[in-house]
Amino acid sequence: MNFATRLKELRKSKKITQLMLALELKTNQNTISRYETGEREPGINEIIAIANYFNVSVDYLLGVTNNSDTK
Repeated sequence: MNFATRLKELRKSKKITQLMLALELKTNQNTISRYETGEREPGINEIIAIANYFNVSVDYLLGVTNNSDTK
């Protein structure tokens, strides 16, 4: 599973909109949309912020592992 798919799944599982996530991450809805469609790749700081927001590991977010545990 790739980053775009994983991000969309995590967002939908929390039942939040792209706009709500964008506001939490201090970005805009268009950026979140582009992340989810794969049009844009986030930088390392954004990846860490997203992983922290969803309380998952960066490896999980990037699709390296299916274990979401941050420990």
